[in-house]
Amino acid sequence: MKFLDQAKVYLRSGDGGAGCVSFRREKFIEFGGPDGGDGGRGGDVVAECVDGLNTLIDFRYQQHFKAKTGMHGMGKNRAGGRGADAVLKAPVGTQIFEEDGETLIADLTAVGQKVILCKGGNGGFGNAHFTTSTNRAPRRANPGLSGEERTVILRLKLIADAGLIGLPNAGKSTFLSRVTAARPKIADYPFTTLYPGLGVARVDDREFVLADIPGLIEGAHEGHGLGDRFLGHVERCRALLHLVDATGEHAGRDYKIIRAELSAYGAGLDQKPEIVALSKIDAVDAETLKKQRDRLKRAMRASNPDDGSHGPLTLSSVSGAGIAEALRALAQFSVEAKEEESAPAENRPWTP
Repeated sequence: MKFLDQAKVYLRSGDGGAGCVSFRREKFIEFGGPDGGDGGRGGDVVAECVDGLNTLIDFRYQQHFKAKTGMHGMGKNRAGGRGADAVLKAPVGTQIFEEDGETLIADLTAVGQKVILCKGGNGGFGNAHFTTSTNRAPRRANPGLSGEERTVILRLKLIADAGLIGLPNAGKSTFLSRVTAARPKIADYPFTTLYPGLGVARVDDREFVLADIPGLIEGAHEGHGLGDRFLGHVERCRALLHLVDATGEHAGRDYKIIRAELSAYGAGLDQKPEIVALSKIDAVDAETLKKQRDRLKRAMRASNPDDGSHGPLTLSSVSGAGIAEALRALAQFSVEAKEEESAPAENRPWTP
């Protein structure tokens, strides 16, 4: 199934049914009077967050959603039925924006969450509604009100506890395949990963969801490479694992490129807890490893002088070296932060 994280759809709610003009005409009933029923309300357009979806690919094949019109009123004071709703089923993490792409309408973050995007039109009154003491036989009825219409943009932001970032071929997909059951495509050329991937990692009886996004390059915020659009999938992460390739030319320069892209993207990504790890240590000798680690350490210190860490972690997804330490560091930020958010307000630690 192809991954799609953005879609544009047209919505229209149902019109209300028209009221009915009718009179009761039966034998032996001298004064029947008006008995026209009211029209039914038009159907709404509803967005619903459902389980089992992780892409917006369904909206590639259907971009128009129209609710049904309400039934018209009938004689014998029979009101029309309500029109059927049109339901957009979206995965967890879907955001709904106005057509301008900036005004947020709804953020679907929990299964079962629903939001009405377009309300159906009210049904018209039948002639029985207009009966008065002076007008005993009204011959008028109202038409139903028109429904609403609008165009919205759906954007999917995967909900994960931790995210993997780095340059292309930094070893993100290999790390994901090593620590989770996910099986992303892995190759020795840049931009092997074209779409984000998710996996569940386990360490020390703790579980957390790990997200892998396509690699960033210098100038990604200007549209270079695959751009920085996929960074939206790590906006909700509580911690980031920044992998830097030990076989690259200069680990410190590579680190600064990604940090600059995070800062240019905004949304607070450059302020999230970051765990830096030097990957592919099995592919370099001890001297090169020490040189690259020192370069990376200096770059980290220059980027965040207040950081009290003693330097980057080192790991190899092939040999398994350093994998457990990286997972424990991620779990410390992501799992503990998740438990703190889910705890009752009175049990949370006080912060001045």
